[in-house]
Amino acid sequence: MSFSQDVKKEIKERLSKKNEGFTFSKNADSIKPLFSLTEIFLNKGSVNDPESSYHLEIVCDDADEAATVTAMMTEQGFNARSSVRKGKHIVYLKDREAIADFLGYIGAVGSMMRMENSLILKDMRNSVNRKVNFETANIEKTVNASVRDIEAVRYIEANGGLKQLPADLREIAELRADMPDATLKALGEAMSPPLGKSGVNHRLRRIREFEERLRTKRGENK
Repeated sequence: MSFSQDVKKEIKERLSKKNEGFTFSKNADSIKPLFSLTEIFLNKGSVNDPESSYHLEIVCDDADEAATVTAMMTEQGFNARSSVRKGKHIVYLKDREAIADFLGYIGAVGSMMRMENSLILKDMRNSVNRKVNFETANIEKTVNASVRDIEAVRYIEANGGLKQLPADLREIAELRADMPDATLKALGEAMSPPLGKSGVNHRLRRIREFEERLRTKRGENK
């Protein structure tokens, strides 16, 4: 059974219970339009599974009916829009929170809660994915930089030795070769005296520049 069918089944079950009034507001003036929207949705409405997309629509017979339904939904605080699709006049909601509120409004409280739980889980998954992607990108960036640094150090070492480097660069070059997986922070902490990340990055950049000059001097293109 689809999510839309579940919603309608829940509403019908609520309506069939003799001892349960279908009134969700103490304002008597709101009872009639509320019940009317419920009937309209049961007869002409559908809603997508929140796991796939956010879309609730009511298929109307003509433009006048679409205007009436739009006005009824707007009156109750729902920012409904309308369009024409394959000759049919459609009144719809695309905002996920508005859809959840509308489901609760027409009596599908269980479906509303199911949708809200789905939204929470989806937001959590998206948050986790963003964090994982961010961390993966940082790891990849760190690894790529480390590989580039080590290539520079090894080239210099193979073509004249690290003794060519000034003392401050020689120290960081030897550390990078010994600690290929270390972060800039870890490299800085291993130095004596310790050096900050920006300082470490500056020295490694100078080593790469030294390698480039050495390659140019030897007539090599990287």
